[in-house]
Amino acid sequence: MGLLLKIFIPLLGAALAFYFYSAPENFSEEMLRGKRVIVTGASSGIGEQMAYHLARMEAHLLLTARTEAKLQKVVERCLELGAASARYISGSMDSPTLPEEVLREAENTWGGLDMLILNHIGQSSFTYFSGDVGHVRKLMEINFVSYVALATAALPMLKESEGSIVVVSSIAGRIGGPFTAPYSATKFALDGFFSSLRQELIIDKVNVSITLCILGYINTESAVRAVSHIIPDTPAPKEECALEIIRGGALRRREVRYPPRVVSSTLLIRSLAPEFLDSIIRSSYHVENVRR
Repeated sequence: MGLLLKIFIPLLGAALAFYFYSAPENFSEEMLRGKRVIVTGASSGIGEQMAYHLARMEAHLLLTARTEAKLQKVVERCLELGAASARYISGSMDSPTLPEEVLREAENTWGGLDMLILNHIGQSSFTYFSGDVGHVRKLMEINFVSYVALATAALPMLKESEGSIVVVSSIAGRIGGPFTAPYSATKFALDGFFSSLRQELIIDKVNVSITLCILGYINTESAVRAVSHIIPDTPAPKEECALEIIRGGALRRREVRYPPRVVSSTLLIRSLAPEFLDSIIRSSYHVENVRR
């Protein structure tokens, strides 16, 4: 079955990637020049790489994350790379006041906002669900409720600029695999909320785009540390992933899938043969390495 998957997914994925990404798209780095962009979760991983790409594109940046020392270094690097401006606000997104503080800073500094990139996540182990409802509640606050709060606070400025919301999610928000129950729940919630909000904006003829990013296994330090001993796959590069997210937001795509071939193939199999996909996922993991 594993051999079948290795043969089937690349072929199917290549066809899907061609279908979704072969249409010509006129993306230019100049599209982001001078744009006012907030990036959350920007001190490491994909968020850090997005900040660097945007800096090279000469955007104005407001970065957030928990760790101030890391944020300071990222901001310094962004200025070296050519950012029009770069500043930060440190804090945890489980704080009910931080979303409004971030958006107030954008309004006071820039007088508006062009793109909101929601990328932060709370800490969650790759393991069996322990029954810790408190952890689920806290993770939902960080991974979901704060996204809603930030988007809500940003909408008046984004309506004025006809800007964009970019929501970094995961294939775990479309497929409920093992060992990710609390995390997966928060990502499913993001899909439901922002897909519904998109519909309402269209009905009201509000020209604010929402791009949902469905990511697979990416080689961020936190992801590799959490799952490399369980998932045998090779992670995709975070630098390229970050650029694809920015490109998708700038082009106002409905969805970004990265890596496109793997994610698109897996989602198609899920819709056609969900039990077959579930069995493949279970059999491919090194379950003996999962701690209870």
